[in-house]
Amino acid sequence: MEKIKMTTPIVEMDGDEMTRILWKMIKDELILPFVDLKTEYYDLGLVERDKTSDQVTIDSANATKKYGVAVKCATITPNAQRVEEYKLHQMWKSPNGTIRAMLDGTVFRAPIMIDAIKPVVKNWTMPITIARHAYGDVYKNTEFRIPGKGKAELLFTGEDGTEMRETVYEYECPGVLQAQYNKDNSITSFAHSCFKYALSTKQDLWFATKDTISKKYDHTFKDIFQELFDKEYKEEFEKAGITYFYTLIDDAVARVIRSKGGYIWACKNYDGDVMSDMVSTAFGSLAMMTSVLVSPDGNYEYEAAHGTVTRHYYKYLNGEETSTNPIATIFAWSGAFRKRGEKDGLNDLISYADKLEEACIDTLNAGIMTKDLVGLVEPGFKATAVNSKEFILAIKERLAAKLS
Repeated sequence: MEKIKMTTPIVEMDGDEMTRILWKMIKDELILPFVDLKTEYYDLGLVERDKTSDQVTIDSANATKKYGVAVKCATITPNAQRVEEYKLHQMWKSPNGTIRAMLDGTVFRAPIMIDAIKPVVKNWTMPITIARHAYGDVYKNTEFRIPGKGKAELLFTGEDGTEMRETVYEYECPGVLQAQYNKDNSITSFAHSCFKYALSTKQDLWFATKDTISKKYDHTFKDIFQELFDKEYKEEFEKAGITYFYTLIDDAVARVIRSKGGYIWACKNYDGDVMSDMVSTAFGSLAMMTSVLVSPDGNYEYEAAHGTVTRHYYKYLNGEETSTNPIATIFAWSGAFRKRGEKDGLNDLISYADKLEEACIDTLNAGIMTKDLVGLVEPGFKATAVNSKEFILAIKERLAAKLS
């Protein structure tokens, strides 16, 4: 068959460990035989990031701004152990954090559902999408270990020399101290991205913080969302038949557990980090979770929601067989192809993305799975565990049939 054409490149960000191995398998078996692939390639593996003093991460984010669509493999955020293991020059920051900050983006994560695996919360019948603000808060904090008695103060000095000063605490013993921040323009971008994504997917939007306790910090988030909704989105939401509402984060958790799903739950940075893991685990697996970074000016970066699967990588290096789930990484590619096709008016590319996802779901529904999913299937469903390569080849067989 003739390969499907592309006109504009997708920014391709390669990654680390087992997901890097799967990345190549997916390209070799599920993409290159069917698509005349055009990408602008960036190696975000830890070795290359260290070699370039992390400039490659910055370059990949700028390329995403240029081309509008990117796909990213999972990457390592190094700790002290990784610094020693990889002989790094320093403990480099999270590439995801760098890219999110540069794109001013919001992360949307949603579970991939199949009939054979039911959510732990039995009344969830539709996916729940977590919208995570991807800037500031605890991820950009400044913190101290306080050695002993003393006074901690919060101080802001304005450009004109005016000061705002407040005592945080007068320590009578050792302790800890932390300061975090956010910006009105980033919160506004977060709100725009959430409202636009809700309209594009025709889903209700919830937003939750703790403004009753945080009367300045969290309340600012609440106020910006409400003002923007009333000014720019209320009529559009009414026309689309969807709703927006705000509630406290603890009330939101209770509502989520009682709900049927089928909406977007917008959270601040840390809340979104934690709740997306809770939602994904309750639906089945982080390996069955889509993740897309959306900027308010219409740039998209697709990735898997999970890490680099280090344990499987060490087994792979020892020559052992691995059964690593590639679904989230495949759906990152399919999401990027679909968005590239939409932006460029390429219906064949959109159709390919749809059929690639259908082939994945068909394979899973046929009972062909990686080991992580076999233990999650409903009683009576017959599932067979296969290794990663066998699983990808089973998907390829179904994809080829759909494309022919």
